Amino acid sequence: MNENEIYSVMKKRIQIIILLFVCSLSANAQYISEILEYRPAPGQLINYSPWGNPSDAASIKGGVNGSLCLGAFGGYVVFKFENPVENHPENPFGIDFSIFGNPQQNWAEPGVVSVMKDENGNDQPDDTWYELAGSDYWFSSTVKDYQLTYTNPGGEIAADVSWNDNLGNSGFIFANALHTQPYYPIHDSFPSINPDSYSLSGTLIKQILDTTNPGFVLSPQRGFGYADNNLRGGQPYTLPDNPYTAEKENSGGDTFDISWAVDEAGNYVDIDEIDFVKVQNAVLDNAGWLGEISTEITGAADVEPNASVSGNLWLIVIKDLPPIIGTRLFQLEVFVFYKGRPVTEEQIVWQTNTGQAFIDENFMLTLAASGALEITAKLLNYPEITATASAIIDLSSSAISESSMQNKILVWPNPADDIIHISIIEKGNLEILDLNGNIFYQKVDFDGQSPIDISEISAGFYFVRIHSDDFYRTIKLLKN
Repeated sequence: MNENEIYSVMKKRIQIIILLFVCSLSANAQYISEILEYRPAPGQLINYSPWGNPSDAASIKGGVNGSLCLGAFGGYVVFKFENPVENHPENPFGIDFSIFGNPQQNWAEPGVVSVMKDENGNDQPDDTWYELAGSDYWFSSTVKDYQLTYTNPGGEIAADVSWNDNLGNSGFIFANALHTQPYYPIHDSFPSINPDSYSLSGTLIKQILDTTNPGFVLSPQRGFGYADNNLRGGQPYTLPDNPYTAEKENSGGDTFDISWAVDEAGNYVDIDEIDFVKVQNAVLDNAGWLGEISTEITGAADVEPNASVSGNLWLIVIKDLPPIIGTRLFQLEVFVFYKGRPVTEEQIVWQTNTGQAFIDENFMLTLAASGALEITAKLLNYPEITATASAIIDLSSSAISESSMQNKILVWPNPADDIIHISIIEKGNLEILDLNGNIFYQKVDFDGQSPIDISEISAGFYFVRIHSDDFYRTIKLLKN
């Protein structure tokens, strides 16, 4: 053979090798194989193709380019892969699978993800669900076991759908001019949903929408651990992004570690593999002309082991600040995570962009002047790990008395063993709650004069809450 013929043969061989490699990646890639249940909440895309009819659920199988809307709070879909998803120690960043949605920059519609192992071996999702505890799971504003009942307004065109919750609140999923079909699931399409009313329950996270510009509402991304939260990257979709960094390195989307699984009491559980996945809308909010917050799913992919991929596993998450803060005292909530689990031994160093703001050891933000505020938290031992939050401070109409300004409350020691002390200037009602809102200790008109015995409380995270008609304060406590 001459030189050209040799080159041609080599080129063909290289093309064949590349083709075989790509085919092997496709063969190993595992996507959703079966939809087991689709039970949406009312919403503007329900009963509307290609997002909200039962037939649309099949679109998220076999890839990541489908279209399925879960509606308002509580709407969910349950699916499985062909084979169990392993909690594999060599998976990149500890990530076991990825879920893809359609979020935009500064626009997320977070969905809680739960997993189940087929323990009884009957190939049905009838064992125990374990929620994958994302960043917002630990905030005091998160409500576990939240339940909403939707009532059908009737009619053949869009109408506001009323709801009532288990906390005594009520409201509406509002109809808009963009989608004129009924928002309550039509009985012919969803025969398992009661045509008059039905209830959905799950974990509610308090997303703070920025509506200061009504024409450009912002719904910020969560720290990690939620579907329909992060932008998509590129192929291969089996190579996940690092959930603990902001960069888009690989496939993007939202990545999940089975090791984040917690039981009903908020305790971590060890699961070697899972068979079923549930994605459920975790937010109840309305974005004006954009309609209700509604989680959307376009597909999911199992992650393949690759020990050569590594990266940072630390993350700081600051609970959203409201766009405008109008009080001189504001309680921050912040958690440090390692591999997606909260840790307390790492010290946080705070910085602000102004000398008119101070953050104490209990994350109480004290403000002395109006203006633009940016706060930065960084780890003392890993200063490259940072988180920022910003807000506008407007104290012009703040009627704060000197007594309330002095209501700086301290809890010590923290972490604690058997006894804690609480300093308080004015009397208030005291509760010690776990992360699920269960009250373990309470006292009316607590004055801080006596120590509190917590020896009977199990080890873990708690919140110390003190409040009166004039102030409200929540402090994170770790019981050893």
